[in-house]
Amino acid sequence: MKNPPDRPSATTLPSSPHDDASRRSRRYLVMMAIRILCFILMIVITPYGWYTWAFAAGAVFLPYIAVVVANNGDPSRDTVREAPEKAITASAPETPVARPTVIRVSETRPLDDPKAPHS
Repeated sequence: MKNPPDRPSATTLPSSPHDDASRRSRRYLVMMAIRILCFILMIVITPYGWYTWAFAAGAVFLPYIAVVVANNGDPSRDTVREAPEKAITASAPETPVARPTVIRVSETRPLDDPKAPHS
């Protein structure tokens, strides 16, 4: 049985927050490993030349790039969104609705109550 077009199927739902966080953490850790590799290669490879500056730039700028990429989240979470108009259909009433009657209840002590304070 197929889902009606206005109901999402299980395959169109975004990944769970736990899976999204682990994917972002893994991406961040891979970029930090590349940064450490750039730092080590910058020091170890001799003679120094233009590639030393490229490794230094990688070691300096990769932390910023890694944080931006890790905070970006799951792209499928942004693209698959259900429109609230599809789920909720609102219709205006055809006849005007009468204002509801307001009933207020207040409680007072009777005058012959022995617990009532005397003034």
